[in-house]
Amino acid sequence: MIEILIGVLAFLGALFILMAGIGVVRMPDTYLRMSVATKSTTLGVGLTLVAFGLHFQEQMTTMRVLIIILFVMITAPVSAHLMGRATYISKNKLWDKSVSDDLKDKYDEEDHC
Repeated sequence: MIEILIGVLAFLGALFILMAGIGVVRMPDTYLRMSVATKSTTLGVGLTLVAFGLHFQEQMTTMRVLIIILFVMITAPVSAHLMGRATYISKNKLWDKSVSDDLKDKYDEEDHC
């Protein structure tokens, strides 16, 4: 039974990572690409690591898996936010069909704050 759970988790993790890769290629602008990459990859890596931890079933391995998942969940959104901010400040254009620009007139052109 545990082997089936490990297989399902590993398959779902790989599927989400694959969807992130496809999304990076297919999305029309940088902001949507970062969103797809951050969300799907975080979930995919988390599911794959849970499968890894269940496969080995050792206390130290499980602790390492949990620490890695926590690290990825903390750093991925922060890095995506910083890359998005740098992209916006460098005046990278939004997709033509974007409905709104929530950050318009929020940043000072001189010091970018």
